[in-house]
Amino acid sequence: MAEELGSVDAAAEINTARDSSASVMAYLQDEKSDADILPALNLGDLDLTTDEFILDEVDIHIQANLEDELVKEALKTGVDLRQYSKQVEEELHRIEQASIKDYIKESQNIASLHNQITACDSILERMEEMLSGFQSDLSSISSEIQTLQQQSVSMNVRLKNRQAVRSQLSQLVDELVVPGTMISVILDSPVTEQEFLEQLHELNNKINFAKELSFRETLACADIQDIVDRLKIKAVSKIREFILQKIYSFRKPMTNYQIPQNTLLKYRFFYQFLLANERTVAKEIRDEYVDTMSKIYYSYFKSYSSRLLKVQYEDVADKDDLMGVEDTAKKGFFSKPSLKSRNTIFTLGQRGAVLSPSELEGPILIPHAAQRGDTRYPYETLFRSQHYALLDNGCREFLFLSDFFMVAGNSALDLFNSVMGKTLSMFLKNMSTYVSDCYDSIAIFLCIHIILRFKAITAKRNIPALDKYWEAVLEMLWPRFELILEMNIQSIRNTDPQKLGVLDTRPHYITRRYAEFSSAIVSINQTFPNERTNALLGQLQIEVENFVLKMAAEFPSRKDQLIFLINNYDMMLGVLMERAADDSKEVEGFQQLLLARTQEFIEEILAPPFGGMITFVKESETLMEKGQLDKLKNDEVRITQLVRGFSSSWKQSVEAMSQDVMRSFTNFKNGTSIIQGALTQLIQYYHGFHKILSQPTFRSLAVRSELINLHHLMVEVKKHKPNF
Repeated sequence: MAEELGSVDAAAEINTARDSSASVMAYLQDEKSDADILPALNLGDLDLTTDEFILDEVDIHIQANLEDELVKEALKTGVDLRQYSKQVEEELHRIEQASIKDYIKESQNIASLHNQITACDSILERMEEMLSGFQSDLSSISSEIQTLQQQSVSMNVRLKNRQAVRSQLSQLVDELVVPGTMISVILDSPVTEQEFLEQLHELNNKINFAKELSFRETLACADIQDIVDRLKIKAVSKIREFILQKIYSFRKPMTNYQIPQNTLLKYRFFYQFLLANERTVAKEIRDEYVDTMSKIYYSYFKSYSSRLLKVQYEDVADKDDLMGVEDTAKKGFFSKPSLKSRNTIFTLGQRGAVLSPSELEGPILIPHAAQRGDTRYPYETLFRSQHYALLDNGCREFLFLSDFFMVAGNSALDLFNSVMGKTLSMFLKNMSTYVSDCYDSIAIFLCIHIILRFKAITAKRNIPALDKYWEAVLEMLWPRFELILEMNIQSIRNTDPQKLGVLDTRPHYITRRYAEFSSAIVSINQTFPNERTNALLGQLQIEVENFVLKMAAEFPSRKDQLIFLINNYDMMLGVLMERAADDSKEVEGFQQLLLARTQEFIEEILAPPFGGMITFVKESETLMEKGQLDKLKNDEVRITQLVRGFSSSWKQSVEAMSQDVMRSFTNFKNGTSIIQGALTQLIQYYHGFHKILSQPTFRSLAVRSELINLHHLMVEVKKHKPNF
């Protein structure tokens, strides 16, 4: 192999030498001196216009030869190019001879290399044939793989189709097959067993599935139809017997019907099964339940209502127990005894507690327990107990009917009315009987607000079953309350003051009745305001104000009239403020009346001891405003009498006035307020008196020195203010 490489190197050197020689020869031809070239050329013989000899191309050729490395080297060393050319040719010849010898020497190796190359060619040819065979085999395998892939896809599709068919067929078979467990459980197990309920669900599914298949005209349905029908008949029979037995258990005396109701709710699917598969039996059960519960509720509430009436107060208001009726009025021989005190009819007292949340939704009354304790209750308490029992049972019954019988909306309301309608009619009838003969307006008004609150409770519980009943009761109570209120208004309007006994400046019992009644109605009405009630109370207030004025007119003196008015206004205001809001119309009205009459009374009691001074102050202030105070310049005698009279008697007058006020007013606090107001007004008048006498018109009067110091007067007056 080394010999082969040596031969190759020699050949390369020969080629390189040839290239160099050719380059040198070309350059030598181009670089002949002008002396050598120009004589040889006959420019006249040149055709400079031909394409064969163009000067530009000659220049390019010469420039290219000059770029050769060997030419550059020769030019740099200054070698004779001709001699150098000959040397190169000799060197080429020598190398050529050496190369020939090397080739001859390596001829065997070259021949061997040729043989090896030939052998390699044959081997490569065989390999090419093998690879071609492999390629043809691979192409055939690829086609087989493609075929297998197509077969796999086809098999996958068939598999999915079979699985889908198998799923539907297995479901169909499962639905069609009636297992022995189902048969034995439906036939033999009690309906209260959980296993029976589970198998009943399965049977219901099979019945529904069989109906669906029959619509599709599936032939396999006929194979199970007979056994499914028999199981359905057996299940319906057992369920019917079970539910009717529970309904009949309601009828036993002293039975808590809520327990069997809760049991029925646990098996509500029984009725659903009957409704879906045997509507005749479902209707029978529903009718039986409605009939049974209707009688039970009617009997229970009728008995409960009659027993409640036995614990009602015996003394009740009648048509003569009105606000304007005299306490000493006599009744006929055959009339029932009068109430011990008519004031209790118009007083709320503890009766309003029935509207508190704790009592409103508290336990119902137990009549026989109350009878044993000889306890009596007002009508509104019995009304609350009766209607709370109705509310509680009604809400529970509505929820049971909606849940067990699977009804809603108007259907649920109709079913509820079928059960409770008889009881509700009985309630309304009893209410109508009571209301037509009731004159206790507070009891009626409390009943109205009990119903309003119960109505709100049922709305909060989302139970609409009793809405119509509540409205019917309210439509019965409101007109009666308004009628009683109008009767009281008329009784006050028709009152004759001269027939009401001895005159007395203390609060009148009619105004006390009004105050108690008005405060009761206003306090109750705050939660659910009613404009009609407010209007009637306004009319009543006007009549009471007129009555007070008529009574005051019976007193001969204005002072007694004012005392009577102030006592009555103060009493009514005090009672109203205990229950009604401070900003209510009634409170504001009586506050204004009390203030006006108090100011008038203060002027009235100040007039006897200090009237002269007060008149002088008022006259002087009027003249001062007009600038005519000099008109009083000649009243020195009058002024002297006023100054000395006040200084000598004011203490005794204030003391007498204080005692008189405290004797005149029943409310010590009000009397104290009046005394303080009177003394304050007195100081203001005396201060005005000082101010007038300090004017230039009176500044020269000697009596000014006898005036009491205003500060000293205030200190002394404070000693006379009573403390309560």
